[in-house]
Amino acid sequence: MPVHRPGTIRPRGLAALVTTLLAALALTLPLTPAHAATTPARGTAHLGMGVLAHDGRSGTPTSSDATQTEGVDVAGYQGNVAWSTLWNSGVRWAYTKATEGTYYTNPYFAQQYNGSYNVGMIRGAYHFATPDTTGGATQANYFVDHGGGWSRDGKTLPGVLDIEWDPYGAACYGKSQSGMVSWIRDFLNQYKARTGRDAVIYTATSWWTQCTGNYGGFAAYNPLWIARYSSAPGTLPAGWGYYTMWQYTSSGPTVGDHDKFNGALDRVQALALG
Repeated sequence: MPVHRPGTIRPRGLAALVTTLLAALALTLPLTPAHAATTPARGTAHLGMGVLAHDGRSGTPTSSDATQTEGVDVAGYQGNVAWSTLWNSGVRWAYTKATEGTYYTNPYFAQQYNGSYNVGMIRGAYHFATPDTTGGATQANYFVDHGGGWSRDGKTLPGVLDIEWDPYGAACYGKSQSGMVSWIRDFLNQYKARTGRDAVIYTATSWWTQCTGNYGGFAAYNPLWIARYSSAPGTLPAGWGYYTMWQYTSSGPTVGDHDKFNGALDRVQALALG
């Protein structure tokens, strides 16, 4: 019968111990560059961040439509924006990212929000929603308190709820379809209670279908800003018979994200006035 001297570890036991130690060490190490690169830093999300990855691009509008008004949307990653250049190119309205979740405010918000106003544009602010971090009403308050308010000056558009794919995790933020609808409703109700305006909803039809079950209950009051990088906006989410705004590209001149308002400039002014 073999004898094991005190302090001797059998080979099989040694292998198991090494495996356990390596697994524990892996939990304490930072993500490798390759893995970390797949998840962006919190706060860097912006309108249309997931559109190319999920819906792709299949063209741009083929002609200029006099009944539509050109716009742009910007965020912190674009830094100081050349607003005069955009104005001279025909852009007449703009939206600036103000907030994300309850943990981020755009450090370039003042230059972008006030700069567009100062060259004559009608402008507004948007909030990138993170329904997995805090409640809808809480995020609406954070948005209003950090640039997302509204005033009847004829130059300020109602705030936008940017609700789309989660760039930091699962597409629907871990929520059921009914749970997502409830979260959105809480945000919209609180935003209106704070500002007197119905917020605009920015989304993509594919995300809306997947994550809300193609819910149609917001269409009566909340204007739709549809995201689709194609020659036409395509099928809209349930309930909306038309879009108010359409983000049609992320590769435009000067600023990549370009949009069309579904109407002439007087309709943009009408939305601003409420």
